[in-house]
Amino acid sequence: MPQLVAIYRSPSYSPLQHGVNDTAILDATVAQLAARGWRTTKTTELAVEQGRLPAAELYLNMCQGSLAAEQLMPLESDGVVVVNRPSSALNCHRYRLVKRIGDSMLAFPRTLILASSAPLPPRSQLQALSPDGQRVWIKRGDVHAERPEDVLASPLDQVADTLQAFRARGIPWVALQEHIPGPVVKFYGVTDGRFFNWYGADAGFAGARPAIDENRLKALAFEAAAILGLEVFGGDVAFPEPDRPVLIDINDWPSFAPFREDAARAIADYITHRFAHRKYS
Repeated sequence: MPQLVAIYRSPSYSPLQHGVNDTAILDATVAQLAARGWRTTKTTELAVEQGRLPAAELYLNMCQGSLAAEQLMPLESDGVVVVNRPSSALNCHRYRLVKRIGDSMLAFPRTLILASSAPLPPRSQLQALSPDGQRVWIKRGDVHAERPEDVLASPLDQVADTLQAFRARGIPWVALQEHIPGPVVKFYGVTDGRFFNWYGADAGFAGARPAIDENRLKALAFEAAAILGLEVFGGDVAFPEPDRPVLIDINDWPSFAPFREDAARAIADYITHRFAHRKYS
């Protein structure tokens, strides 16, 4: 029977409850594939960083750090099935994400990437990121948030202090991002469309959904995933108008926590199809 290796995300990239949920979705996906006859091995992002990676025909890749991605890149180059590909995980690092999405036609907030040690941008640039004069988002510019203070909404007159706090924590790059008004929704998907779900960020999965154009949400989410090369993905979209989605963020292998079992089944079905196509085409 074919062999798969599931690579679990480093705890530093899955803070607090995210660590439990990230582990749970990968566990559920592995269980689905094991039921289909796969032999399974589990390992960690740290082991991959150290160059310890078992041989397999399939890798389920939750790694988010650059070092692990570099170790996995030869597998991708050799055509081994890796979901998500290390290149697509790297594309989710914020400074790359901003460049790739910014070069596309997708709706995306105005964003400025700069070194945390750089001088404060001119007032005119900051005001362009905050048309209402209220706040600008400041986010770490490399990987996704490791702790709550990695993503902050800062009043314009406190941007310098906020940047200093990022610099003091040793974060080299930051993103200054425009605030997009309107309801925010969280979305989750699998690249071939066999799974897509969403809910309002404020009300949560069990709450009332905001009145938005779901078709436009779905089109935006899948186009963004395609630009980055993601197969298993999730993210956030703001709706300044019900039919005008604006992508705020997208990342690889989210937890799918509110609908874990359905998502795991869909991911396993997709991987089975992709592996068969790769193996026999």
